[in-house]
Amino acid sequence: MNTTTVTAELPRAGRRRWSFLRLASAEFLKLRKRRGLVVSAVVLTVAPMVVAYVVLALLHANNPAKYGPPGSVENFSGSMEVLTQLSAVAAILVGATLGTGDLGAGVFRELVSTGRSRLALFAARVPAGLALLGPLVGGAFAITAVAATLLAGSSKAPSASLLVHSAGWLGLVAAASFALALGVASLLGSRGTSIGILLGWQLVAMPLLVQFGALGSLRETLAEAATQRIAPSALVGGVAVPMSLETAVVVLFAWIAVPLAAGAWRTCTRDA
Repeated sequence: MNTTTVTAELPRAGRRRWSFLRLASAEFLKLRKRRGLVVSAVVLTVAPMVVAYVVLALLHANNPAKYGPPGSVENFSGSMEVLTQLSAVAAILVGATLGTGDLGAGVFRELVSTGRSRLALFAARVPAGLALLGPLVGGAFAITAVAATLLAGSSKAPSASLLVHSAGWLGLVAAASFALALGVASLLGSRGTSIGILLGWQLVAMPLLVQFGALGSLRETLAEAATQRIAPSALVGGVAVPMSLETAVVVLFAWIAVPLAAGAWRTCTRDA
């Protein structure tokens, strides 16, 4: 390889990176224009935390003898339990919308006909979805963390280490739910069917299976068991499936990587 070859490859590499960023930006713009989806995500993440702490503050102000301060570790734990579930639902909505958006709008064939890489089209949806989901989940967590800390009063406020661990755990759960939804929706090609299946699996089937002791070590393969193991002990209080941290990380990575790989494969092989 000579100097001329190197200088020719550098601009091509830069163009590929710029092209991918443009694809990701275009996917994000599509999401942002879906006002119903954005409003739904806000209602599922930010709004409940605001309402919860406003109500707790009003109750404490009206009857401090009966209702304690709106902050404290206890209220933080309860709000995090709710926020985690709602963030997963919001992530499923965003992921399923991204996975089927082009098919539903009838523009998938046009995108493919332009010569763009199908794999790049799929991959661009990942940063686009996280760019929408991240600020909403992060904003909801910030409201919870600040309220639980500043409004703790005489109660014990959550420690800095608990806040950092909880933030990372929440982000991981939301990202895993998004990846699962994006992969499954891309594979099935139906937004409504994907959302229905994933909500049933995430909110009903998987929590029940984790508690079903007859499954034995098979429960270690469930994402619910892995996220419980990774969660801060102050929030979970105990895990239903004893497993090592390394196993939990591997299981959760598999629940992210396998659906994404399946979705990418279907996008690359789907008839245009």
